[in-house]
Amino acid sequence: MAVREIRLFGDPVLKSVCDPIKVIDAGVVALVKDLLDTTALPGRAGVAANQIGVALRVFSFSVEGKTGYVINPELIAVDGEQELVDEGCLSVPGLWHKTRRYPRATVRGLQLDDSTIEISADGVLAQAFQHECDHLNGLLYIDRLDQAERKAAMQNIRSADWFLKN
Repeated sequence: MAVREIRLFGDPVLKSVCDPIKVIDAGVVALVKDLLDTTALPGRAGVAANQIGVALRVFSFSVEGKTGYVINPELIAVDGEQELVDEGCLSVPGLWHKTRRYPRATVRGLQLDDSTIEISADGVLAQAFQHECDHLNGLLYIDRLDQAERKAAMQNIRSADWFLKN
């Protein structure tokens, strides 16, 4: 299919709660393929549909050799003490901030054949599941930063070349 352009901070679709996918049709198949192609580029751990301008509940991931997608994902469990981990986002390019995430997470959703999938992960993949589910709920990782860190992030965003062009 195609690598799709990533929507950047300031695009309203990123702050929208995405709609569930009710029917898995040819459009959804094409969307999943585009998400997988878009995530396959180096340095990408995951892409949510709204990051490519589609307000539907699906994301793809590619972390440490594990690649896949989840339609209508639900973060059904998180475990452990939240930790501050370095986090960035394709929709907020060039910025990295310490973000509180659980070290383990389980996501449940659907595959294209309408079967249920449940994936438990730890480390970076668990972080990606939490990050992508946040996207589908209209949240960016900078929304989770403490007040002082968020203020610094917003200053960096406002001075970024990509933001001025957006």
